[in-house]
Amino acid sequence: MSAVLNNGNAPLPTPVAATPMGLPMEQPVTASTMHGADAPVVTAPPQRAATEAQRRLTAGADRPSRSGVASPWRPAVMTIVPPLAGLALLILIWEIIAAKNANFPSPMVTLIEAIKVFSDPFYQKGPNDQGIGWNIYASLKRIAVGFGLAAVVGIPLGFLIGRFKFMSGMFNPIISLLKPVSPLAWLPIGLLVFKAANPAAIWAIFICSIWPMIINTAVGVQRVPQDYMNVARVLNLSEWKIITKILFPSVLPYMLTGVRLAIGTAWLVIVAAEMLTGGVGIGFWVWDEWNNLNVPHIIIAIVVIGVVGLLLEQALVAIARAFTYEEVNS
Repeated sequence: MSAVLNNGNAPLPTPVAATPMGLPMEQPVTASTMHGADAPVVTAPPQRAATEAQRRLTAGADRPSRSGVASPWRPAVMTIVPPLAGLALLILIWEIIAAKNANFPSPMVTLIEAIKVFSDPFYQKGPNDQGIGWNIYASLKRIAVGFGLAAVVGIPLGFLIGRFKFMSGMFNPIISLLKPVSPLAWLPIGLLVFKAANPAAIWAIFICSIWPMIINTAVGVQRVPQDYMNVARVLNLSEWKIITKILFPSVLPYMLTGVRLAIGTAWLVIVAAEMLTGGVGIGFWVWDEWNNLNVPHIIIAIVVIGVVGLLLEQALVAIARAFTYEEVNS
């Protein structure tokens, strides 16, 4: 019999081969699978298929991808290699400049001088001849005093400006007028009032550090959700409870951002102020080495200033992370 009958009526369908995934395998198109015995045989040209496969292989479409397999060393490499590459580029540019200018020290000469400087950083040979360690200590001590005074005055004032509309209207014009003034412009005022270099430098740090603290604290208070304040009114909370239980936790990220901005500005200002006022300090040390035409020591001081500023900022970032859940390292 030419066909197998099902229940004596209709022929069974032709069996379809299955792939290992359980899906039917595509059958070749032939005359026996088309309607009509005289239908022409249609097949895919083998040369065309081979050419397409070769093109895909050349283009990399059929190659196994390595992106799906994450290397355990990749995070460490991406953390270490880019900074090292940037440092190597900086040293290369430095070496090129030193090769074209005989008065500019090379990286190796500067490194040798740095080893000598840091071999005895706390020597004392007079009031104006001290090691770099004492100069850094003197600058940090001035920053601690001026920055601390700015925090004591600026943060509470920022709370008042953000909390009460009358205080905001009273202090906003003053802040807008005085904030753009360069901190060094205040240095002669400090010298005139305090009649001494050290208090004048502290005054310059105070005046440049207070504005970021006031502004960021006030903005943080103003951005506290109104629902929180409505709940405080319903509960009949005192002003002290509102400040300590509602405002302070909400304002803390803004306040710490202001502190970070202020410490960076203070470190910049103290270097410039010490160049003008003299005495002991990293800024005076830079100016004194310039008077002695000791360029390697000036470069060493620049690197030290950058490292100390970075450490101060990272310390404040660590404090901010410890006290808030906000992302503060941007």
